[in-house]
Amino acid sequence: MARLVTGAPLPVEWGVAARSLPGQTTSGDRHVVQSFSNGILIAVVDGLGHGDEAAEAARIAATTLETFASEAIISLVKRCHEALRRTRGAVLSLASFDIQNSMMHWLGVGNVEGVLVRADLQAKPAHEAVLLRGGVVGGTLPALREARLPVSQGDILIFATDGIRSGFLEGLVLIGSPQTIVGQILCQNSRGTDDALVLVARYLGGALE
Repeated sequence: MARLVTGAPLPVEWGVAARSLPGQTTSGDRHVVQSFSNGILIAVVDGLGHGDEAAEAARIAATTLETFASEAIISLVKRCHEALRRTRGAVLSLASFDIQNSMMHWLGVGNVEGVLVRADLQAKPAHEAVLLRGGVVGGTLPALREARLPVSQGDILIFATDGIRSGFLEGLVLIGSPQTIVGQILCQNSRGTDDALVLVARYLGGALE
């Protein structure tokens, strides 16, 4: 079910749905939702390939992100890069929310798609995509540059691994809980040829106490 991150200053309602490659007992796709003082980190990691080695790479990256969640996102990617050097590597996208300033910092290495959909129907653009830089965390790391976006109550962040077809926003109904939305995306857009994971987080707003 959808979960509400409690104990953090920023309320974020989120849901995740995943499916392993048919015939596999483990998945190389993992997610991170980790709150910290004045912020929250949300990420999706895809270990290269599939099976146990992909799952191990994804686990190491996720643990690293959880441990150092409060750091700047470029620093986080570099930490993951060092931690994954002896693995097959991974691709990932991550977003860090700055509560005090209602900002989101994000970047992606590889092909984990990321989209921020605006709650304001008059907003232009209506949605924005994370800039994905080619490379492999733990392998060949590209030059890293984060983007900063303001966030408002009701904005929706979506991360999806390459087991989900591109263009998943087409026809998507962003009504109901995040878990309802991720179920819809997985059901309608899973390729069935790789591990698949999709995460949806809705920013609920709220003020610091």
